[in-house]
Amino acid sequence: MAASTEQGPTFRPTKEDLRAAYDRGVDDVIAPGLAVLFCGINPGLYSAATGHHFARPGNRFWKALWKAGFTPRLLRPHEEQELLMLGLGVTNLVARATAVANELRPEELVAGRARLEDKVRLHRPRYVAVLGLGAFRTAFGAPRAAIGQQPEVLGESRLWVLPSPSGLNGHYQVEALAELLVELRRASLEQ
Repeated sequence: MAASTEQGPTFRPTKEDLRAAYDRGVDDVIAPGLAVLFCGINPGLYSAATGHHFARPGNRFWKALWKAGFTPRLLRPHEEQELLMLGLGVTNLVARATAVANELRPEELVAGRARLEDKVRLHRPRYVAVLGLGAFRTAFGAPRAAIGQQPEVLGESRLWVLPSPSGLNGHYQVEALAELLVELRRASLEQ
């Protein structure tokens, strides 16, 4: 279940808010015909508590998206609906919030792939960019998948895999993640 009320830009969840956010979701930011639908693994507790995607202050998604040229300015999580005007959207493989993604069971990721496929068939984005290599490998049964465009499609949408932008993923800082996003942006503009 998604957060029942969206929190404003100055809301900082308390420890109690975070505990209460377990298993909640965040509403999709989605519309037909997007250039790119970004797909996170699942909402973190901070995102579920605030009702906004990639809301934790250490998350690199918004900065990397801006640095890659997807957005004309740095958007804040509470401005996520502005993505739709740019031909972008956000969803998650698994709807329920956890403190860390490794709390998810493999079968949840596989079931999430089926739900994602339903969304993709309905909304038909040109690209689906899954943000999390390990989650993609599990959900799509592709143990050798690598970062970048995938040979498979989902519905009629091309698949792209990117690293998780979570602050817990120390392998990819903002600049490195932005460089990978530039490749996706270029590909999405070529169609």
